[in-house]
Amino acid sequence: MIVIAVEVEIGKLGRVRFCQIDDASADSLISFVKDNIEPESTVITDGWQGYSSLRKIGYHHEVKIIARSGKKASELLPHVHLVVSLVKRWLMGTHQGAISSEHLSYYLDEYAFRFNRRLSTHRGKLFYRLMQQAVNTGPVTHKDIVASKRDN
Repeated sequence: MIVIAVEVEIGKLGRVRFCQIDDASADSLISFVKDNIEPESTVITDGWQGYSSLRKIGYHHEVKIIARSGKKASELLPHVHLVVSLVKRWLMGTHQGAISSEHLSYYLDEYAFRFNRRLSTHRGKLFYRLMQQAVNTGPVTHKDIVASKRDN
């Protein structure tokens, strides 16, 4: 299960964030929101109850209930649906669909990195952010990779 946040600035897509979660519980969803969205921001969600405490923790929460609207989810939450379709196209095109759920979070991190820097005019910042990610990401040994393939 993947949770997605899409920043919208005056109708245009800004940055994206992805996170692979175990379940759609309030704990998982609210933890993602706290980690990725600035307090007092407006958060637009579907009617899932896992988001119900957003107002209590300092967010402006706008709920779009899909079932009662008579509209498609892609009409009510167009930015998220656009990002989802772009990610699917990228996975099917670039990776020919040959991805494993075990490494899905790495694919999503790569996509977010590329997407979030698509309009950057400061090439030096790209290198800086890449190095920052390299330092913040723990090492994975060949032994760990091979061992995880054997387990499947």
